[in-house]
Amino acid sequence: MSDRSRRLLTRVCTTACLVGLLSLQAQAAGKDGVLDPQKADEDFAYQGEYSGRITEDGSKVKLGVQVIALGDGKFRAVGYPGGLPGEGWDGENTVTSEATRNGHSIVFIQGDGPKGVLTKGKLRIETNDGSVMGTLKKVHRNSVTLGEKPPKGAIVLYGGEDDVKNWKNGKVSEDGWLQQGTQSKQTFQDHTLHLEFYLSYMPHARGQARSNSGCYLQGRYEVQILDSFGLSGENNECGGIYTVSQPRINMCYPPLTWQTYDIDFTAPKFDSTGKKTANARMTVRHNGVLIQNDVEIPGPTRAAPNKEDANGGPVFIQNHGNPLRFRNVWVIEK
Repeated sequence: MSDRSRRLLTRVCTTACLVGLLSLQAQAAGKDGVLDPQKADEDFAYQGEYSGRITEDGSKVKLGVQVIALGDGKFRAVGYPGGLPGEGWDGENTVTSEATRNGHSIVFIQGDGPKGVLTKGKLRIETNDGSVMGTLKKVHRNSVTLGEKPPKGAIVLYGGEDDVKNWKNGKVSEDGWLQQGTQSKQTFQDHTLHLEFYLSYMPHARGQARSNSGCYLQGRYEVQILDSFGLSGENNECGGIYTVSQPRINMCYPPLTWQTYDIDFTAPKFDSTGKKTANARMTVRHNGVLIQNDVEIPGPTRAAPNKEDANGGPVFIQNHGNPLRFRNVWVIEK
């Protein structure tokens, strides 16, 4: 082999190793949890919500689609006739398809039905013969209670870095947000809680390993926090009262989006002997949409740090090994 050929082979191998290393680093970051969109992989740009109108049987109908990144260029698309969850979907019918990205394009095919071609932030819906039914645009939804200011008399648990003093073992991230794995020093009985949370991007993870945390009222009753974007909405997914009640509708936004919980909590009641006379109850709004309506909770949910009794309890934010962020946490006591 000539010197020139050796130099060329060395450059090719070096380039290939560098590309492979960058790919492995992106995969590792996705498995550990990415909190900065600038550090996400290429697939992140395609993940998200798409909405618009298409022509079907001669009529214009609304359609919403959620595109979920599954790692290594793989995606799942969930279609919602009538519009996205909370914006027209009937809560029952969905269409699901999986595909692999080819360069800058993803083609979702569902049997003999229409196909979706996703490129540059637009999802074009076509018939089998290539006729365009319509184009959906990528949308970025915000909760109607996002950034809501605490009303007069509210107890602000976290509004900025100085408020970490209100939390046991509270830690603040470099960007100034509260991290998972902490509980409020103050305890509460009946109250309303406002909390904003930010899920990490973990495309390679699945199920309970995908940006998992939880918000425990009184350290006893958990509203699950999880990247459940595009899932069916079970009692162990985002918005579920863990193992007790599934949300009426899955309102989970894509990861790396600020989301809100507004929870109205009624503590259990006990008589003078310590016997429980009434169970705890909870109403939950996720991103401003009612998903749990005055649900009765028979006892502490699984993995609750506190036992049930007549005493008040803290707001407990679970550390399940995944990075999340929290902000604008406040309570109104009843």
